[in-house]
Amino acid sequence: MIEVLLPDSVVAVEAHGDDEADRIPLYPEEQAVVAQAVDKRRREFAVVRGCARRAMEKLGVSPVPVLPGKHGAPRWPEGLIGSMTHCDGYHAAALARATDLACLGIDAEPHAPLPEGVLRPVALPAERERLARLAERQPGVHWDRLLFSAKESVYKAWFPLTGKWLGFDEADIEVYPAPGPAPLGRFRAELLVPGPLVGGRRLGSFEGRWTVREGVVATAVTVPHP
Repeated sequence: MIEVLLPDSVVAVEAHGDDEADRIPLYPEEQAVVAQAVDKRRREFAVVRGCARRAMEKLGVSPVPVLPGKHGAPRWPEGLIGSMTHCDGYHAAALARATDLACLGIDAEPHAPLPEGVLRPVALPAERERLARLAERQPGVHWDRLLFSAKESVYKAWFPLTGKWLGFDEADIEVYPAPGPAPLGRFRAELLVPGPLVGGRRLGSFEGRWTVREGVVATAVTVPHP
């Protein structure tokens, strides 16, 4: 599912369910990260790292531990960029060579409405107005959850380039509906704070894509080199 959102230079590996969690050996450093975690967290941690290892192998890179760094962002081997995500029943990792892309971010969420009271602190007033119009046009999509996922993907692409937090109110995202029957669309995030420098050029926006399949909404942002 996630691969349809990404360019050919990105290797994406996904897993449905967590049945394989017990068969994925964690490195000692990884085991230490989840030593005190509940079983659900440990299983998600293992499965998504299994996806990341397979993606490394597809890129011809020997698998290594994937440990959380600053603010929990995964630390990748030298020369690689990547992103991971998981939600109930779905796990994915996407990796690329740093020479092919400046950065990327992926996110997956259950295709269901956001819990009551979550949308207002997440969405700008203009975003909420656009979501209402989209809901009138295509009521079968949970646009509030899609916006939340898009903001997560934007942050995951932003952080490795800046090392800074990006608040929900610091990017104005416009989601565009799918042009045809397939649930595949795009979105644009206008940064409301100074954007990162990529190749000497300051970015003012990020471009992304979205899809809804099998009860999951997935989003992805890729930042090309100038």
